[in-house]
Amino acid sequence: MSDASNPPAPATPAKPANHQHPLANILVNVLVPVLVLSYLSKDGGRPWQLGPARAMVIALALPLGYGVWFFVKNRKPNVFSFLGMFSVLLTGGLTLYLWNKDGTIKPNAPFLFGIKEASIPLVLGISVLASHWTPAPLLRVFLYSEAIFDIPTIEGKVAERGQEGAYRKLLLGSTILFSTSFFVSTAVNFYLALHFLGGINHTAANAREQYSAQVAKVTGCALAVVGVPVLLFLMFTLLRLLAGLRKLTGLENEQLLHPH
Repeated sequence: MSDASNPPAPATPAKPANHQHPLANILVNVLVPVLVLSYLSKDGGRPWQLGPARAMVIALALPLGYGVWFFVKNRKPNVFSFLGMFSVLLTGGLTLYLWNKDGTIKPNAPFLFGIKEASIPLVLGISVLASHWTPAPLLRVFLYSEAIFDIPTIEGKVAERGQEGAYRKLLLGSTILFSTSFFVSTAVNFYLALHFLGGINHTAANAREQYSAQVAKVTGCALAVVGVPVLLFLMFTLLRLLAGLRKLTGLENEQLLHPH
């Protein structure tokens, strides 16, 4: 018989298991492989100068290995691993195409590399926006994730207060803001590629070395010029989402977010 004077404490809601951490996924599957390609693709006498083909194999191993590990652990594919492998194949394959055997590069290298740099954030931005009208919105993978937010409690409060319409409008606005950060990255990436690679003399005997050096500059510059504004954009989107959820549910941040 239970002691009525000492009722059992309410169970603490369990954090969702087997979730993806967006930042770790992007780092391992996308950013690190691109850096590997940028700095190991050179042809030279130093141990780390492996050439584009070997560098591509090493870079591919990161998202492929992470994707296999994630699938074995969670029994579902990792979208970031597919994105990372696509990025590596695109970058490595483009480098192999643009490099000529005599040390020169093709004259359209700046434009094609700019298209490549712009393609991934453009695809992400379109995918994030279009997925809003599907059963699996990407906003819930990247930002409004069950790893961060207590979504069952939030949606219970929304239903209790009859705010479903306003809730859908808030998520659509957050999706548009979030996708806009990728579209800004698309434009800036294309400009950076043209700016840095546009001055290469493609007929010079060391054009491939110039190309590798400028690609490294594009990568390094993009992390600062693109990464910081996009991070600020994401923070603004997150704060706006939190403010909207507080208004709709009457809950405070501590109740909206999972404790970490």
